[in-house]
Amino acid sequence: QLQLVESGGGLVQPGGSLTLSCVASGFTLDDYVIGWFRQAPGKEREGVSCISNSGGSTTYADSVKGRFTISRDNANDTVYLQMNSLEPEDTATYYCAGDLVVSEACGINWQGMYEIWGQGTQVTVSS
Repeated sequence: QLQLVESGGGLVQPGGSLTLSCVASGFTLDDYVIGWFRQAPGKEREGVSCISNSGGSTTYADSVKGRFTISRDNANDTVYLQMNSLEPEDTATYYCAGDLVVSEACGINWQGMYEIWGQGTQVTVSS
C-alpha cells in the first residue's frame, strides 16, 4: 500500500519552531516530487512548499518564504518541513503529497497533480 505519513505537529507559541516529517512507505520516495499543503478551519487547502526529486529545486508560498525550509532525505524516504518564526496564521492541518514524476522543478499551485496524500498533522500556533 502506498502511503505518506506526516508527523511532528503540535502546539507552539508564536515565534517558535516545529519540524514536520513526511515518511513514505510502499514506494520509493525519489520517484516523487513532494509537496506540503495546509488547510486552516473554514479555508481552502493551500500550497506551502514543494521539492524536486533530487532536492535541487524548491518552491515556497510567499507567506512562508524566509521562515520555512523544505528538505528531503531520499535514503530514508523522508521529507522535512522546518518551520521557524511561526505565526498564529500558520495554524492549520499540514499535509504532504506526492507527484509521480521525475522533474527538476515543482509547483504548488495545481494540487490535482499530486496523487498520494498523507492524513495530515495539526499545527497550532497560540500563546
